[in-house]
Amino acid sequence: MPEETLLAFDYGLKKIGVALANTLTRHARPLTIITAERRDLRFQAIADLITEWRPDRVIVGLPLDSLGEEQLATTQARRFANQINGRFGVPVELVDERGSSLEAQERLGTHQPDDAVAAAIILQRYLDAPGQGATS
Repeated sequence: MPEETLLAFDYGLKKIGVALANTLTRHARPLTIITAERRDLRFQAIADLITEWRPDRVIVGLPLDSLGEEQLATTQARRFANQINGRFGVPVELVDERGSSLEAQERLGTHQPDDAVAAAIILQRYLDAPGQGATS
């Protein structure tokens, strides 16, 4: 499998955390937080990131409840993932994001915005999963 560039999104109604990785280094890093209030501005920011980084694949965090069940936020994240795929033609995969925000807050040790760090955690989970993001 050739090297791939990956962008990940921790989707929220007010903020979207973004992280970046490639399958060669297999190390996810926080990139930015999209805070635009209007939907069109959020998607313009996403378009700018996709143009700049040219990802081969996009990873979107899937918010499940503590039992692994779907909730309203799950539906919203699925819709967002479908919009990314439809607008930009980039393959999208969903990754369980349970606990990523709490882990991000623990890593930061402060009350700084943690959305980009949470996106990096989600992306790292994807890279670390058996058979995911592997190069040969």
